[in-house]
Amino acid sequence: MNDQSRPPSGDDLLAEIERLRKERNAVILAHYYQKPEIQDLADFVGDSLQLSQMAAETDADVIAFCGVKFMADTAKILSPEKIVVLPDMDAGCSLEDSCPPEKFKAFREAHPDHIALTYINCSTEVKALSDVIVTSSSAETILEQIPEDQPIIFGPDRHLGGYLNRKFNREMLLWPGVCIVHEAFSETELLKLKAQHPGAPIAAHPECPPAIVEHADYVGSTSGILQFAETFPGDTLIVATEPHIIHQMEKALPEKNFIGAPGADGNCNCNICPYMALNTLEKLYTALRDLEPRIEIEEGLRLQAKQSLDKMLEMASGTIGKGDLGKID
Repeated sequence: MNDQSRPPSGDDLLAEIERLRKERNAVILAHYYQKPEIQDLADFVGDSLQLSQMAAETDADVIAFCGVKFMADTAKILSPEKIVVLPDMDAGCSLEDSCPPEKFKAFREAHPDHIALTYINCSTEVKALSDVIVTSSSAETILEQIPEDQPIIFGPDRHLGGYLNRKFNREMLLWPGVCIVHEAFSETELLKLKAQHPGAPIAAHPECPPAIVEHADYVGSTSGILQFAETFPGDTLIVATEPHIIHQMEKALPEKNFIGAPGADGNCNCNICPYMALNTLEKLYTALRDLEPRIEIEEGLRLQAKQSLDKMLEMASGTIGKGDLGKID
């Protein structure tokens, strides 16, 4: 890399990102799982679909999505006229990787009487093969509208699907995908931490395995966990999801203590999403400068995928980024 193409550093880097934001008429989006320095300069910080919706409502020409690829794809599905860039195109998702479109298509064909209720953490191609997309905040509302005698395929997250099966006494057929971040939490270490803070409630994302979820006082989406953080009694909360969400909690509630649930090694470092971590300020600068890597989706595929997203919005628009999966009974 020559000196002209090398990103600046320090305050100069932040100043250049700000210059390019204005020059490109860009909106910068950051998921809750991004590093604090990226969250702090973003125009919007939030859940994946919520961010795409907010970006679609702006007059920006460029969307710089600091998240993972399926999130940036969703932004392009909703804003086809805008340029969408992802700082690192290798920022993928273990759930998306676990569900190849050709295998999902064959799975659907093997169960023709089933409809496909699919978690948003999947590829554009899988969205196009689905009937209704759900988020962790809208899944409950949508499932309640589907007759109990209607067979359902739920993918790609078997833990979220299993949680919904248990809560609503359903028998959805589950695709066997997991999130590597939430899979890494240790029940043994969580109970040790709970013993150290006996009055502290536990808030968990439904992508966690059942052994973690069953100890939670609250189960919900990232937005739902943030809302719970504002209202729970006491001053300490144990958080079982990607630990970068704690940055927003500490900013909003500096008087409270937030502790990331531990992994098998007794700390939360193994629960940092390696895909989210690929995005950096330097890569964001380069993406805004070069308008690359750029998300491109063939129009026919985009429209097919948009149908399943539109169906979700039709069934549960009031819950996106707002609702949650409630407390454990």
